[in-house]
Amino acid sequence: MNGAHFAFTDRWGGVSAVPYEELNLGGAVGDAPEAVRANRELAAKALGIEPGDVVWMNQVHGRDVAVVDGPWGDISDIPSVDAVVTARRGLPLAVLTADCTPVLLADPVAGVVGAAHAGRPGLVAGVVPAVVEAMVGLGAETSRIIARTGPAVCGRCYEVPEQMRADVAAVENAAYSETSWGTPAVDVTGGVHAQLDRLGVSGRQRSPVCTLESGDHFSYRRDRTTGRLAAYVWLD
Repeated sequence: MNGAHFAFTDRWGGVSAVPYEELNLGGAVGDAPEAVRANRELAAKALGIEPGDVVWMNQVHGRDVAVVDGPWGDISDIPSVDAVVTARRGLPLAVLTADCTPVLLADPVAGVVGAAHAGRPGLVAGVVPAVVEAMVGLGAETSRIIARTGPAVCGRCYEVPEQMRADVAAVENAAYSETSWGTPAVDVTGGVHAQLDRLGVSGRQRSPVCTLESGDHFSYRRDRTTGRLAAYVWLD
């Protein structure tokens, strides 16, 4: 779309063994490092990007953003952040998830893209406005930003204690939800889109996939020990 590329993986087509089968792209979940490297190479090549160019994050459920102009030099250089932005065309940014909401953003006119990891803590902490602010700082305009959110646990499945729902709703009321069986829940993706809307980002789409319900996707809440999906964004 106008030179913007958004991609979301499922769990198939990789080399990882049970319980990470098959296309686990997370390097900190207990899978064999050589399998993760092979999977990241397979995913990148399928997307037509160089595996070594992908910018990953050490995600910690916060709101910190890193501005990047190239891939990290070494694994020890990867910072503990939950969002990355760049003004370098052709540089792919990636988010790892297994129920949290991956948020991909692009302003093709300004040549700026961003990627954020929005779980419940990150939503409350403000990672969404933080990544948009960082993009604007690089020349993006919110009215031009295209946003895509990927597979995530839905608001009808993400059961939480009543007090936790109340705490989240106090920050983002749009995240207030109820499970399909009538208990308190949080809709992280709904909260993400509400925040983007208030920020002036109108060009939005959300994946219909609930990771907990889909056997084609990794879900931490369903399986605990499992792999990670990846979401990628870059500009031509």
